[in-house]
Amino acid sequence: MLNLQVHTRNAPVRAFAIDQGCTIGKDASCDILVKGMLVGKLQARIVREHNAYYIEDQGGIAATLVNGSPITRYGPLTEVDQIEIGTATFKIMRPVSAARAAQEQAQAQAASVPQQNSPPASHGSQTATAIPTHAQSSSAPGETAADAWSLNGTSAASQTSAVAPSHVAEPAAPLAAPQFNVQQAAPRESTPAPRPAPVEAPLRMQPLHAKKTAAEELPVAPINSPHGIELRKLAHMKVIAALDLRRLNVARMEEDELRKTVSTALDEIFNHDSSFRTPDIPIEILKKSIFDEIIGLGPLEELIADESVTEIMVNCHNEIFIEQSGRLTRSPVIFTDDRAVLGAIERIVAPIGRRIDESSPMVDARLADGSRVNAVIPPLALKGPSITIRKFSKRKLQGEDLIKFGTLSPEMLEFLHTAVEQGANIIISGGTGSGKTTLLNVLSSYIPDNERIVTVEDAAELQLSQPNLVSLEARPANMEGKGAVHIRDLVKNCLRMRPDRIVIGECRGGEALDMLQAMNTGHDGSLTTAHANTPRDCIARLEVMTLMAGLDLPVQAIREQICSAVDIIVQQSRFSCGSRRVTHVTEVSGMESGVITLQDVFVFKEEGFSEQGKIQGKFVPTAYIPDFYQELIRRRIPVNTEIFTRID
Repeated sequence: MLNLQVHTRNAPVRAFAIDQGCTIGKDASCDILVKGMLVGKLQARIVREHNAYYIEDQGGIAATLVNGSPITRYGPLTEVDQIEIGTATFKIMRPVSAARAAQEQAQAQAASVPQQNSPPASHGSQTATAIPTHAQSSSAPGETAADAWSLNGTSAASQTSAVAPSHVAEPAAPLAAPQFNVQQAAPRESTPAPRPAPVEAPLRMQPLHAKKTAAEELPVAPINSPHGIELRKLAHMKVIAALDLRRLNVARMEEDELRKTVSTALDEIFNHDSSFRTPDIPIEILKKSIFDEIIGLGPLEELIADESVTEIMVNCHNEIFIEQSGRLTRSPVIFTDDRAVLGAIERIVAPIGRRIDESSPMVDARLADGSRVNAVIPPLALKGPSITIRKFSKRKLQGEDLIKFGTLSPEMLEFLHTAVEQGANIIISGGTGSGKTTLLNVLSSYIPDNERIVTVEDAAELQLSQPNLVSLEARPANMEGKGAVHIRDLVKNCLRMRPDRIVIGECRGGEALDMLQAMNTGHDGSLTTAHANTPRDCIARLEVMTLMAGLDLPVQAIREQICSAVDIIVQQSRFSCGSRRVTHVTEVSGMESGVITLQDVFVFKEEGFSEQGKIQGKFVPTAYIPDFYQELIRRRIPVNTEIFTRID
């Protein structure tokens, strides 16, 4: 717990007890409000890391000062440190024991007995002497009375003024309630109170809603400890200074030359400065950590190299989550600070000609291996720069891999293989992270090599290997807000490129109309994906996306377009255990009374969960032979119809 006293000109002293951290600024959403022209909306942030507290400057006209010097990040904070923001001064106070706090509280109550017949005091003066009952009953020996308070509830400012440490030289002043958007505890009436009998200190109570989550603190490796982070920062700064002294233009260096130069600079620094050699952090690990942060993606490098990690989520510099085997867990690795995260984002987006800054704070990009990246920076990302990486397997997956994973059955794969080869128009439907793009990659590999394929994507992810292939990628606007090329423009253009097949990475808006028109104008065998939870929902979403094209089309006309264009909907789902299954293979069979009729060909029947919590079930054919297959039979194309009745 960190106890702060805020001294502001012409205002009473305010006291705060900080547990996990707080924000400081002049915006009403900040935990501690500090007014002033030179103070930023979010001027500074106090964070807790490994039982120590650090202050980080978040930007403002005036700098955040600690002990008179401007800082970017400073810590751990101690009692000798004094923080200045605008005209406000923050002092760190020494904790007071619970026993002493209780004694001084009892004395304050006893002193108020002669005044029991006096009129009730105003709310402002009572706030300085009232302690809510729950705060008294939740303190344990060795803690301050303020330990029962947090920035998520009532502030320590409403404690008795007698709790202030005795070494404070200022005269006792009533502590004003902090400006939080929470309801303050009601003041206690001035009535005589009996002297409290000594009781055993109760156990520290946990909130009823508290439960074990993936966000709990993990054991920290020495390289990620506060000392390790300081060493990483110091070495990083020395490398930059060394390269600057040599007047090297790193922007024009080839990657191999840059790697060699940085490695040599690090070796020289470590050889001449023994302070980097500590018993708990091997010099090789320290060098790799700094090298990755300068040249690569910092701590993300080891997560990207780990093939068991399928998704990486950076919420802020010291909070990274990963998905392994369908489960979300918190990773013990962290960045040194927000600047390191921004540096990683820049290294991702720069090679593909994209940008991220305050005017364009969101970006979709990809890594060299095709992994999908989304990045968001402040002011949109409140906790700091955020990165989400959807990794793709380094080895291109085949249909047999999906059977091995239990995603679909051999009969389903055989049917889909035939459907792609023979030119059926297929939409892969599913929720976020259900595996739509992976399945689209697999099905696209079944397109014959003698056909011309044009792919259209927002961020290139597809990995097709056919020889006659053209890949198009949308482009965001430049710094002047011009030059954007949207997916719909690319879909319209690709119709002039003489494609046999059109593959759209994902339909999200008006491009759905252009896709349907392409499917209806001789481009059979086209493939795309869409977000929906069921095949019926997919039809409804196609209708909505078609209306987003801006044309005033009647719903009946849209449904006729969908019915004549789409042959098969493949529904993929991600279950709570992380397993991914193709739950429906459905044919669009026609229209009845203005409603599109669907007929399931294969379905996944759930049978509960295993002892390990994994979904169990089996893939079942419905015995329905789709019209698409019947047409192939009429054309005397050999097909296997036994897959629609075979049940293992």
